[in-house]
Amino acid sequence: MNYDEGSPLRDTRAPDGPLETRWERRRLSARLVSPANRRRMRVIVVGTGLAGASAAATLAELGYTVLSFCYQDSPRRAHSVAAQGGINAAKNYAGDGDSVARLFHDTIKGGDFRARESNVHRLAEVSGAIIDHCVAQGVPFAREYGGLLDTRSFGGAQVSRTFYARGQTGQQLLLGAYQALARQIHAGRVLSHPRTEMLDLVVSAGRARGVVVRDLVSGEISTHTADAVVLATGGYGNVFHLSTNAKGCNTTAIWRAHKRGAWFANPCFTQIHPTCIPVGGDHQSKLTLMSESLRNDGRVWVPAKQGDSRAPGQIPESERDYFLERRYPRFGNLVPRDIAARATKAVCDAGYGVGRGVYLDFADAIGRLGKEVVAERYGNLFEMYQRITADDPYEVPMRIYPAVHYTMGGLWVDYDLRATIPGLFVIGEANFSDHGANRLGASALMQGLADGYFVLPAVIGDYLADGPFDEAVDAEEAEDGVRATIAALLAVRGDRTPESFHRELGRLMWEHCGMERSAEGLAEALKRIPDLRAEFWRRLRVVGSGTALNQTLEHAGRVADFLELAELMCLDALHRTESCGGHFRAESQTPDGEARRDDARFAYAAAWEHADTPILHREPLEFTAVHPTERSYR
Repeated sequence: MNYDEGSPLRDTRAPDGPLETRWERRRLSARLVSPANRRRMRVIVVGTGLAGASAAATLAELGYTVLSFCYQDSPRRAHSVAAQGGINAAKNYAGDGDSVARLFHDTIKGGDFRARESNVHRLAEVSGAIIDHCVAQGVPFAREYGGLLDTRSFGGAQVSRTFYARGQTGQQLLLGAYQALARQIHAGRVLSHPRTEMLDLVVSAGRARGVVVRDLVSGEISTHTADAVVLATGGYGNVFHLSTNAKGCNTTAIWRAHKRGAWFANPCFTQIHPTCIPVGGDHQSKLTLMSESLRNDGRVWVPAKQGDSRAPGQIPESERDYFLERRYPRFGNLVPRDIAARATKAVCDAGYGVGRGVYLDFADAIGRLGKEVVAERYGNLFEMYQRITADDPYEVPMRIYPAVHYTMGGLWVDYDLRATIPGLFVIGEANFSDHGANRLGASALMQGLADGYFVLPAVIGDYLADGPFDEAVDAEEAEDGVRATIAALLAVRGDRTPESFHRELGRLMWEHCGMERSAEGLAEALKRIPDLRAEFWRRLRVVGSGTALNQTLEHAGRVADFLELAELMCLDALHRTESCGGHFRAESQTPDGEARRDDARFAYAAAWEHADTPILHREPLEFTAVHPTERSYR
């Protein structure tokens, strides 16, 4: 494998001592910036999803001047709006034994013991405050008949800790964060720049001091400087082309920061969601998620006979295989996503699938609860499914299959969310810190709001207390580099669209770095990706110019970054010969097909430094509160 070994890595900002008090002790030890000095400081926040919007609003509330950037036409159009099922919190409203300790244990076990204890425990600690904060904002969480907040279960848990707003939880939480952000925009403390894409990071005197952006309407290139830069730009699942992410989701911001010196951690840790509408054709642009919450009441099954082509209603109970309930009786249909996805793939590969998928059936729930109750819980999801497939889930089972959904890898950060470039903070899905090798359902919204509302505002002052910093230099070099890249994309004048390259890369990644990986397949991918990248720069065709609205140009720049990131993902997957969470190596599995970890060799976070030959730095993962065991949900 073509990489160099770097020096070991350690997070030096997480306090030692009892896990339960680390966050409180860190908050108390962090230096502060006086209100008068905050008014003189500027912070750039890139991205306006849950993490970015909540961070920008909260930092502005503290008195900082915040520059907010997003490529959408409005901050409230960020992809967090698409999250469906819910948000976890250890409130124990159901009285079923939940606690901070249990949420911590479920999350670190769900990540297959590949996350830091300190970060995961902090996430569990602040989860309850998130719910209180959002209720105060007016977020319309579902309530029981008596008016108390309702909860439901998600995968990998045996308690009901997921708060929800029907199937629109992300939308409602984002509207709450957006109204807080809009208030600060109106007050003049947040300067909002929509339809603006970050294309490079300005690093001056070794510190992150600004961003180079392109106005997506006019094509104007400009540089903005600040005392600190916060990236909240989400994950990189669209490297697979077909995913549940919005078409605009990309890796450009974090990848350009990586090339400026921010190390990239665990890029091969990607999540395949088990309940999505299957691919419908060769020219499909994206996939549609069907919320994990549906598995509370829906039962997953396939015909017990291979190749059974009968309609689902004609297959009697005795001839059905409820394979998740059979294989995992303790958790049934609510096993974690990576396990459910691999089990679904296995039955389909063995010839038991229905088309390319399995059934998600609500007949039992409708018979037990009644159609009105099911409609109250999932009505908008059923309507969405019917509009896309023309099948009515109240009458026939849904047909589902796994799809790329989330990325646990991201830029490496320490306990204070600082990247390896001083002055650069990374929050939400853009960092690697909280989910290990597999994210549990309803934990993404929890992490985004924890980082934005509570963690970043508490620790960013410790960095800014070193200011004021000298005026940023070297900004012109970064801006010139962006102009040169745009000119190069326009100058190729070949015969292939960016979309054609993106689609080809996605198929290659899905085949060799998707749900199941092997040394042979990853080696093949590492051979083909550089060839595809060379062809991209030889045959790309971008029509139009760079001085006006040009979505083909936007896509071309993003695909260029995906072509570089894909190679690092495959290298990371090849070097990690164990199976853990969403990273499943065919060579490392138990006799019954489950993931086999190798704690002796791989109990670390892999942080990659950008260089002609990538440099691997290993951060050992230390466990004091939990003992890594075989992750069993049987």
